[in-house]
Amino acid sequence: QVQLVESGGGLVQAGGSLRLSCVASGGTSSDYALGWFRRAPGQERQFVAGVSGSGGRTYYKDSVKGRFTISRDNAKNTVYLQMSSLKPEDTAVYYCAASFGTIAQTTGILAAAAVDSWGHGTLVTVSS
Repeated sequence: QVQLVESGGGLVQAGGSLRLSCVASGGTSSDYALGWFRRAPGQERQFVAGVSGSGGRTYYKDSVKGRFTISRDNAKNTVYLQMSSLKPEDTAVYYCAASFGTIAQTTGILAAAAVDSWGHGTLVTVSS
């Protein structure tokens, strides 16, 4: 079982930037994909970005492509989400996720149903 702890959320103005971090403990880091999901008020949790176990492949939700960048440092057991050009519609609780599934581990594409571990979430609020 992998434990995940997020940090880096906060309040930012539209057009600003934030970097989220998630430290993983337990297991061998390269054995699982890591990713970020978010849940906006009144909405279901949605996939945002994912990175393969090696860090070589990434995958993004269409609405964040070109604005968000996911990366991981397996030596530090940490995944990052650099968010730029933030919009009010990016306001949500952001959750770190880990998946040992083969597809996720090799492609960075995480499905919520295949997530093995979730973090507790960190709130990002973008003001207009």
